[in-house]
Amino acid sequence: MIGGIGPTEMLLIFAALLLLFGATKLPELARSMGTSMGEFKKAQKESEQSLKNYEKSLKESKTEDNTQDQDKESNVKQVAANLGINTEGKSKDEILAEINAVLKKE
Repeated sequence: MIGGIGPTEMLLIFAALLLLFGATKLPELARSMGTSMGEFKKAQKESEQSLKNYEKSLKESKTEDNTQDQDKESNVKQVAANLGINTEGKSKDEILAEINAVLKKE
């Protein structure tokens, strides 16, 4: 039983197809349906692979962004240390504001 269709129903469907298309066209029809299904499955696999690649590249770019942000923050702290600014317990924006203030004084 396939999808709720029993052997009797399948026989009736086959007989109707045989009457509609004839014995010579039926193999051609089955072949073209098989080819279409193969192409559909191939396209489905390609789109799934494309989606996986896109998700992977998104994860990689997020990791790169986090690394760049950490590098920028350490650079800001290094500049602040060179200018004699205490960075403990301060956000990056607060440190940048203090760097600006020191540089404007000079």
